[in-house]
Amino acid sequence: MSKDPYKILGVSKTASQDEIRKAYRNLAKKHHPDLNPGDKNAEEQFKLIGIANELLSDPEKRARYDRGEIDINGQEQGFARGGGYRHYADGNQGFRYSHAGNGAQFSEEDLQDIFGMFGGAGRGPFQQGGGFRAQRGQDRRYNLDIDFLEAVNGTKSRVTLPNGGMLDVSIPAGIEDGKVLRLRGKGEPGFQNGPAGDALITIHIRPHPHFKREGRNIRLNWPVDLKTAVLGGKITVPTPKGDVALNIPAHSDTGNVLRLRGRGLPAKGQDEAGDLYVTLQVTIGKVDKALEDFFKNLPANSDK
Repeated sequence: MSKDPYKILGVSKTASQDEIRKAYRNLAKKHHPDLNPGDKNAEEQFKLIGIANELLSDPEKRARYDRGEIDINGQEQGFARGGGYRHYADGNQGFRYSHAGNGAQFSEEDLQDIFGMFGGAGRGPFQQGGGFRAQRGQDRRYNLDIDFLEAVNGTKSRVTLPNGGMLDVSIPAGIEDGKVLRLRGKGEPGFQNGPAGDALITIHIRPHPHFKREGRNIRLNWPVDLKTAVLGGKITVPTPKGDVALNIPAHSDTGNVLRLRGRGLPAKGQDEAGDLYVTLQVTIGKVDKALEDFFKNLPANSDK
């Protein structure tokens, strides 16, 4: 199998984050283990897709991969491509050494510089006296698609990890698109008994065919028949919590907006529940003969 994350996802090296996310979603659905029970090849491909997506969806890791500093698994590749040893030896991050007898002696600062080339000065795993110290594990990033109503009402969902494992995620009611949830201790294991990193879950909300969010309020375009629009009456409209009856005033018209209090996003903390705004769309529906005759018999100069 290819070890190039771009080839694995079938995208170019200039692909945008949206293109990468779309490619990942399509391939993940195709090779998901639940849709390919017992298929080891699909399972392995699914894991590889996840690893490639994790790398390319993280701008910092992607840049490091493009520079040849890490491989697809995030492992160091040695010195960065294009510079080689002399680039670092002559630069500010190079070795600073002094001769003592026949050998070179490196100070703690030298050792920090060596590791600093692979992650920033001062972040190496050495401590005073030359021993190793505990280090926190790296964070891991994931994307999670949820439905509009799940975002409004809150839900529990599950993220499939590249290694085939699962993470259960609690989605709070009213979460916004692009919000990042942090699951502490669910990232990479730490070094020398250091704490594990966190799992960072970016939420992507699928659009709804009828509802549209505006802050804590929700808007809905909904049809009303001609008779009810003229005479008034009740119709049934959907809300995030289920269908309710809505009173339509007589002589309503397309574009009239009615409000259902508290039927938007649920209350949270000091924020009150939002409202549902229903924009009416008058529809003629089936025209019977009486209605047709009524319009035919109207005077030509009558105000319609």
